[in-house]
Amino acid sequence: MTVSIAASGDAARAIDQVVPRLVADMVASGITAQDPELWGPDAETEASRRLGWVEAVSVSRPLVVEITALRERLHADGVGHVVLAGMGGSSLAPEVITRTYGVPLTVLDSTDPAQVRAAVGHDLARTVLVVSSKSGSTLETDSQRRVYEQAFRDAGIDPASRIVVVTDPGSPLEAEAIVAGYRVFTADPTVGGRYSALTAFGLVPSGLAGADITELLDEADAISALLAVDTDENPGLVLGAVLGGTAPLRSTIGIVADGTHIVGFGDWVEQLIAESTGKNGRGLLPVVLDVDSPEVSAGLADVQIVRLVGSREDERHVADGEVEIAGTLGGQLLVWQYAVAVAGRLLGIDPFDQPDVEAAKVAARSLLEDRPAPTAPAFVDGGIAVHATPGLPVGTTLAEAVTGLLAEVGSTGYLAVQAYVDRTDDGGLAALRDALAARLGRPVTFGYGPRFLHSTGQYHKGGPATGAFLQIVADEREDLAIPGRPFTFGQLIQAQAAGDASVLAEHGRPVLTLTTSDVRAATAALRSAVSL
Repeated sequence: MTVSIAASGDAARAIDQVVPRLVADMVASGITAQDPELWGPDAETEASRRLGWVEAVSVSRPLVVEITALRERLHADGVGHVVLAGMGGSSLAPEVITRTYGVPLTVLDSTDPAQVRAAVGHDLARTVLVVSSKSGSTLETDSQRRVYEQAFRDAGIDPASRIVVVTDPGSPLEAEAIVAGYRVFTADPTVGGRYSALTAFGLVPSGLAGADITELLDEADAISALLAVDTDENPGLVLGAVLGGTAPLRSTIGIVADGTHIVGFGDWVEQLIAESTGKNGRGLLPVVLDVDSPEVSAGLADVQIVRLVGSREDERHVADGEVEIAGTLGGQLLVWQYAVAVAGRLLGIDPFDQPDVEAAKVAARSLLEDRPAPTAPAFVDGGIAVHATPGLPVGTTLAEAVTGLLAEVGSTGYLAVQAYVDRTDDGGLAALRDALAARLGRPVTFGYGPRFLHSTGQYHKGGPATGAFLQIVADEREDLAIPGRPFTFGQLIQAQAAGDASVLAEHGRPVLTLTTSDVRAATAALRSAVSL
């Protein structure tokens, strides 16, 4: 078996009680047969056009030869530096695949001017840009493409020789790419972005970067027959019961890499779970943890710890109340997709739509079009401008503002840290996650903006109204123009942060926004404020 699961405590009881019911209801074979009725009448329309991922392995096989041939041609031309412009599912799966296989891929999933500038300025002469957008209208990806097109032209390089497009057939991006002469791969339109790891969206950038995508598909294929069968040993049903079947529900899923060879898998799982389940006031909050993160040993009643381990062959003891999963990368990708679909059924929600993702995009576009005058901060402390949603007590110092926000996190709540900064040089912001969790005694999730807007952003708005939000926004001293657009990357990322904050506020969520031109200094100040 390419994936094995062991559980104890509430998770084990959920498996014993829920899996037989799922087997009796023929859920596994129903998913494989692409039955849209499994999630109820409200979900039937969306589910009827979003289940193509169960056939991704067979559909994607012919792509391997095309991708390999393109990679060899590019290498023959001295082009070996692969950059991926994409957001959400279009970038997270290739990042996991290439990191696990140990091949280099520059993932550009940001509108931060410094991060974009650094990517464009690195090894342009050897660069091929993969532009991935399912809709073909993703604003971030379009902006990234535009700046690379200009950079190629300025360097005397024909963009048509260096840009590869992955999109759905009939999208505006496909039409533009054909006119421009770009190489185009179209993906199965019946597969949603977060379920697209084993489609062209996951395979094209990974294969061009040098990952063994044949092996990846073989690994998924090896588990696919078992996932299709209604049996108690089906790992998709077992994991689905763990995620959505505990009673009372352990609604926070703590994902811990503990010996697995798969690199960065928690980030991919995070977007799959959050965007699939966070809606109608319900959902599962995924939190990516280290082995020594506070949540792992806190014994919180609503947290289910899931460890990604290297092997279950040694039959090592599973810690009380925890779950351990071992397996190949391809196998895990497919198992988790089945499991989240199963969890959606157990939670009574549609795991294939994302009704609240568009709200932040609309708000950002509105701010870019109207350009309202900037609002004055509540105060400025050490060069950090502090803004807050109405009613949130902020005091007159950074420490008081942080304390006021943390007080909003109740006994069943969580804190979301959203860093609109260069994630390749974040000044140590990510390391603050554990410190905040230790102080709060509650789960803390950390995401880089704007990429989290395409993943966990759905949960924050559509899931349970228990979150409090800390935005850290970099006010870059050196901006970067977007060719053909009336706004810059700096203005875009500022609008995305402000737009999301306004939507969160409309949903009654407290938001504290800290804007700084010196992320490292702000991180140090935050660390001091958290330790008080």
